[in-house]
Amino acid sequence: MLDRPVWAALTTAHLGLSVGGALARRYAADVNLFAAARDDSAAALAALTELVQPGERVFLAEVPDVVVPGGLVPIKTAKGVQMVATRSIRAPEPDDDIVALTDEDAPEMLALATLTEPGPFLARTHTMGTFRGIRIGGRLAAMAGERFRFPGHTEVSGVCTHPDFRGRGLARRLSAAVAARIESRGEHPFLHAWKTNRIAISLYESLGFQIRAEVNITVLERPAVAGPGARTLWRT
Repeated sequence: MLDRPVWAALTTAHLGLSVGGALARRYAADVNLFAAARDDSAAALAALTELVQPGERVFLAEVPDVVVPGGLVPIKTAKGVQMVATRSIRAPEPDDDIVALTDEDAPEMLALATLTEPGPFLARTHTMGTFRGIRIGGRLAAMAGERFRFPGHTEVSGVCTHPDFRGRGLARRLSAAVAARIESRGEHPFLHAWKTNRIAISLYESLGFQIRAEVNITVLERPAVAGPGARTLWRT
């Protein structure tokens, strides 16, 4: 499941947030941009193509080399790393300023993610799991939460800090808080980072994560018949 985490999530914990069938699935358009085929068979790849509308883009993330389906065009590729927790992660102390984020916080969460670009984050991305944040002076200064989820594993994701509040260790504290909560449910935390982002990788290593594998990240587009393609959030 860790080799194909998007497919694993789409067919288990996030089935209700997805569209598609037995061969390919994707997240609903307002939840996330990730999609996946069951495998690299011709039938599964064709089913993935059918899930992408003309002018639309989707993200793929998997350990095996990405096979591009016919009818879709790779717009960008990059290498990431998948990291898994190899020791118990302690929740930060004190944690009085760490709060659970709810639907009421969704507009601020989307604004923070749009500003900092931790990865694709849309209007309902926050429904993929539990998110926690820290407010300073009434503003959402930082947040972290859960993304891909499947039996036994949940991903720490959406970690971002507003530029006005960087350098205070907020990302570290929130990452630890989210990972500790995942552990408390008897699940294993894992996460993804860009291979080139040594600062983030070092932070996660200090928390107890180790690199398990490299991950292939690919953005695919179905050429538009008319009109512009969708905007893609991408930062390495």
